[in-house]
Amino acid sequence: MRKAKDILTSSRGSILFESPVMVVLVVMVLMLFLTVAPAFIDKQQLDVYASELKRTAELSGQVGEETSEMESKLNDRTGLEPKVSWSKTGKIQLGEEIIVTCTIQKDLGFGNLGSFPVTLQSRQTGRSEVYWK
Repeated sequence: MRKAKDILTSSRGSILFESPVMVVLVVMVLMLFLTVAPAFIDKQQLDVYASELKRTAELSGQVGEETSEMESKLNDRTGLEPKVSWSKTGKIQLGEEIIVTCTIQKDLGFGNLGSFPVTLQSRQTGRSEVYWK
């Protein structure tokens, strides 16, 4: 027969108490990843959005009709509708700096814990490639 001390120090059966805790932790980490991942995807899309708008302004040498058309196309393509602000509008002379800033608000929902708003912003800087007489 086993001694009482051996029975108390034995770790047999401890898996019955450890495994449910580990399963809960794994599920919580997975939920966190699935909640936060869309924000990272939206940030990547926002960076591409701002980069394409900047490039359109560089090539056309102005912030106007061309950039508005590109903004509309990007809204359709990405599903994002960010607030877009420019450092300058109208014609931009060769070599002058152009800065575009795109901002969206993203809600991260954690189930019953609530929703947390996060502001995603992308800023791109370029130079005009058009000489205006």
